[in-house]
Amino acid sequence: MICLISLVVLASSAFQQVPPEIRAAVQDPIVQSAIEFVDSRADDAAEFLSQIGAIISPSGHELYRAEAVAARMRAIGLEEVRVDAGPNAVGVIPGRSGRAVVFISTLDDLASVAEFQRSAGGPPTITPDRVVGPGTNTSLSSAAMVTAAEALVHAGIRPEHDLVFAAVAQEETGLVGMKKIFDEYRERADAFIDVLGDGHRISYGAIGIHWWHVVAHGPPGHTLGGGLPNVNQAIGRAVDRILSLPDAARTDSSRTRINVAILNSGIVFNHKPDSGWFSLDVRSLDALTIDEIEQDVSNILEAVTDETGITLTMVPYQLTPGGQIPGARDSKLVRTAAEAARYLGYEPRLSDSGSSNMNVAVGAGAPAIGLGGGRGGARGTPEEWADRAALMSTARYVTLLAAALGG
Repeated sequence: MICLISLVVLASSAFQQVPPEIRAAVQDPIVQSAIEFVDSRADDAAEFLSQIGAIISPSGHELYRAEAVAARMRAIGLEEVRVDAGPNAVGVIPGRSGRAVVFISTLDDLASVAEFQRSAGGPPTITPDRVVGPGTNTSLSSAAMVTAAEALVHAGIRPEHDLVFAAVAQEETGLVGMKKIFDEYRERADAFIDVLGDGHRISYGAIGIHWWHVVAHGPPGHTLGGGLPNVNQAIGRAVDRILSLPDAARTDSSRTRINVAILNSGIVFNHKPDSGWFSLDVRSLDALTIDEIEQDVSNILEAVTDETGITLTMVPYQLTPGGQIPGARDSKLVRTAAEAARYLGYEPRLSDSGSSNMNVAVGAGAPAIGLGGGRGGARGTPEEWADRAALMSTARYVTLLAAALGG
């Protein structure tokens, strides 16, 4: 059982300086009861993690896992439980204000995990310290979030704001599920909290990452018909100019980077290809910088098209939004999240460069944080495992934070 705070600390002047949401939560017997309940559910949480970890759920194919999470949500007493078109599993502890605090976990796995699950010959195994098997590491966040929701329902919490718990799909392939949840709640959400750990790390800003295919089209032909116009000349010229942009040489703390990693065209020595493409990775903490770089790239492609007679076009592959919200580090949301970690015994590391489901909200200027921390190891391998202590630490943290932010 966790003792949240001693009477000495309750009376101290330092305690009076922390956010009132945390002061109220840690002094509330209902919240303390919820935390104690979390500790009693360690075996059940591990069993649930093993259950959902066994369900094959590569990004874009999460329906069965979503249905299993939704079934658990109904069983623990959440309301308005549903599986939407994401498919996201969503459940609610209703409040009174019409406002909402939205907790997010990730449903999908890396594509490679599915093959490891098929080869495993059975569900993940549970040891005293770990849940071992492919599909367990990322799913720790859903198991912890649902365990926290169960503790709050069991304790009888009646929040001011709706507490929404959403396990979302397609994080690995464009944040599709998160975009749907954000569109649903953006007008009335006070905060979006992306649960990827127990708050040892708290991200309040997001790095934008834009991936493009730059596609080239031109006339094909045999070598004897002449070497120009040639798709590869245009690709080579464009890549050289893009990587000669000043931003391509940056290594500063803005995380602004430009990378070309893949070039693809042609299949035989003696024939000009009629098409080809190269990858373009543009990223920065500053959304305006990304816009400016992409305009520079567009200008380069237009110029190379004119010079070579080869058409070059940018086609989006995966555009992950990002940006910085002024004052976010000192906001009530971040201060409350940091104090929740401190009351549970650890000092959080704050970051302005998250990259997860939270990016959708941050990119739109909505209050959001991402929670990090150790989950286990060997992710995306046959030896993948989740740490049971981290599972319960995350559940305790989400319980406390939900009580504090939910009012």
